[in-house]
Amino acid sequence: MIEKQFVNQKIKEFQIQEYIKEEFSGTGFSHIDIQRTPLGEKVIIYTTRPGLVVGKKGENIRKLTIVLKKKFNMENPQIEIGELQNPMLDANFIADRISSTLVRFGSKRFKSVGYKTLQDIINAGALGAEIVISGKVPSARSRRWRFKAGHLKKSGYIASDKVKKAITQAKLKSGIIGIKISIMTPDIILPDKILVLNKEMELVEKKPEEIPKETPEKEIKEEPKKKMVKKTKEKTEEEKVPEEKIENENK
Repeated sequence: MIEKQFVNQKIKEFQIQEYIKEEFSGTGFSHIDIQRTPLGEKVIIYTTRPGLVVGKKGENIRKLTIVLKKKFNMENPQIEIGELQNPMLDANFIADRISSTLVRFGSKRFKSVGYKTLQDIINAGALGAEIVISGKVPSARSRRWRFKAGHLKKSGYIASDKVKKAITQAKLKSGIIGIKISIMTPDIILPDKILVLNKEMELVEKKPEEIPKETPEKEIKEEPKKKMVKKTKEKTEEEKVPEEKIENENK
């Protein structure tokens, strides 16, 4: 039962995000964040154009609160506007930007839009990026155009969980154009990254006084032999003394 509640909550959040995305398309919309508070549920809308989202005297916010209450069964929704720190590294914002430009100027300028957007992403500090535009551009048959630059992971843990991705559509008279964005942000730490530290080696010259003198092995071996010889001589002299005393006594 608890698992079903979590799943239903996530489905509800996704539906709210898709509705707000359609309503505020072309306003630099990125994503939403829903937080639970004692007074109700707080919905934070992240966008680069907060004035268009709020509307004249907060008209759009009032309409959105009514829709959240009736359609999505929220008791007391509180809507706030959040600011994006670096919008050119946000995949959702880039997808919405390309979609709005294609709707305004048509599909004939899709190449200039793709290359210019890609250059802006790289200039913002991204490690790599890829833009895929598919549909009837510019011919009558559907084709796929890919714009890529930098280093971008396509498989593994980094590609599935760390790379920012977004998919959106641009509805034109000629047909629907699909837009797919993939951005590898500079805060991603790659597992195969190696840091090489260059440190200058300092040569320290020692004075001859500080260098310890090495004793040769021959001297070390000869010393105990000399001592042993002396001891044997002393022992022999001591042994001779009592023999002389014995001869004198016999005489």
